[in-house]
Amino acid sequence: MEELTRTYIVPLGVVYEAAPYRRAKKAVIVIREFATRHMKARQVSIDTEVNELIWARGIKHPPRRVTLEMERDEDGVVKVRLPPESEKV
Repeated sequence: MEELTRTYIVPLGVVYEAAPYRRAKKAVIVIREFATRHMKARQVSIDTEVNELIWARGIKHPPRRVTLEMERDEDGVVKVRLPPESEKV
């Protein structure tokens, strides 16, 4: 596999179909599935800043969408992180 870096806007609206006490956990699962599907990943590593962004408003109210930068290395491991400030939408 070759190295690849992309910026995505990940929709998290489907998370609100889950029970209120599971929404932030479900958001992390949705991001992991999104990265696996779009980046053809073998393994996904989510940065702590992304996790803090999802949990910032508590477990019941994660964001509806989030802009993320995903980078795949040669081993198929994808690192999910927030984009630099200049690229945020």
